[in-house]
Amino acid sequence: MDIRVATPEDWPSIFPFWSAIVEAGETYAYPLGASSEEARALWMEQPPGLTVVAVDGDEVLGSAKMGPNRPGRGAHIATGSFMVGPAAQGRGVGRALGAYVLDRARKEGYHGIQFNAVVESNAAAVHLWKSLGFEVMTTIPEAFDSASHGRVGLHVMYQKL
Repeated sequence: MDIRVATPEDWPSIFPFWSAIVEAGETYAYPLGASSEEARALWMEQPPGLTVVAVDGDEVLGSAKMGPNRPGRGAHIATGSFMVGPAAQGRGVGRALGAYVLDRARKEGYHGIQFNAVVESNAAAVHLWKSLGFEVMTTIPEAFDSASHGRVGLHVMYQKL
């Protein structure tokens, strides 16, 4: 598996799993029914942000986007978002993307990295981020309307770099 900068040509491979994950209603608060163009605008970051893909040959396994959490005086804290295609789950793709984003944030001189909205019922993601050194700083109760669990909390997770 390699991780590289996403190109416009990667979007047709990203959108099917992006859409499936969003439509499942368990992990992201993106709008349901987003068109490919609407989703592209939400996922394919412009500088200073960056979107990458994890690939096995020509197959896109997952994607991550990263950049400053806030503009201006908040730009010293990074953020990231991650999606792994359902067929590639359990193969270490999320961990590899997470390690890549952490390494890049360190190299770019960020002071820390903050995830603003990790769904508390997404046990696999919470476990992964904790194993990579993140802490749950707070949980906003009932901030996410999970398709299967109803209203659940959103964790704000942080790691000082």
